[in-house]
Amino acid sequence: MRDLSPNDRPREKLLQHGAHALGDNELVAVVLGSGSRQRDALALANELLTARGGLHGLAQATCGELAQTAGIGPARAAQVIAALELGRRTLTRAPRARVQVRTPRDAASVLLPAFGARSVEQFGVMLLDTKHRVLRTTVLSVGSLNSTAIEPREVFREAVVGGAAAVIAFHNHPSGDPTPSGEDVELTRRLTAAGALMGIDLVDHIILGDVRYCSFKEMGQI
Repeated sequence: MRDLSPNDRPREKLLQHGAHALGDNELVAVVLGSGSRQRDALALANELLTARGGLHGLAQATCGELAQTAGIGPARAAQVIAALELGRRTLTRAPRARVQVRTPRDAASVLLPAFGARSVEQFGVMLLDTKHRVLRTTVLSVGSLNSTAIEPREVFREAVVGGAAAVIAFHNHPSGDPTPSGEDVELTRRLTAAGALMGIDLVDHIILGDVRYCSFKEMGQI
C-alpha cells in the first residue's frame, strides 16, 4: 500500500472518515494489519475475498479454509474469524437495558460492590443520560490511603466527552467510614457550581465505605 496516498490507505481512511467509508476489502485489510512479502494487506484482502466468494463466504469459512490462501497463516485467519464473530454477536445479542438511577440507593447498589472496599481512595464519575440511565462509570483519579486529588473540570470534561446529561460523583473511604470530611463538603460545593455553569446536573456525590454509603443528596446538601 506504499503506492497509495496516506489518505487512501485503509487504516488512515478509517481514522479520518469512519469505518462506513471503507469497502469490504479495505475493512479486511485493516483486520489483517499487514501484508506478506509478496502482497500488501489490501492485495491480500482482495485475494482472500475472491477465494471465499466475497464477504458472505468469508463469514462462513473456518480458520483452516482461510489459511489456504497464501500469506494467511493461522494467526491471521484467527483475527479474521474473531472480527467476523464480533460482528455476528452484535446482531444476535440484544443490548442489555441500561440501569436507571432513581435514588441514591440505586446508585450505591451499583457502586458499592465495585468500589466500596478498596485499599486506596479512588474518585470517579457515573455518567447518566436524560432519563438518568447509566451510560458508563469511570475512575478519574487514584490516590493514597486517605486522599485523592480531583478538580471539577476533570469531572465535567469526562461528562462532555461521554455525552452525559447528568453525573453522580463518587469516591471511597478506605477506612470504611463514609462520613464526609470538610474537603468532601467543599468539593461537592465546587462540583455543584461547575455543573450549573456547564448545564450538566450533579445528581449526587456518594461516599462509599466498606458496606455503607453517604449521599449528599440524602443529606439535603445537593
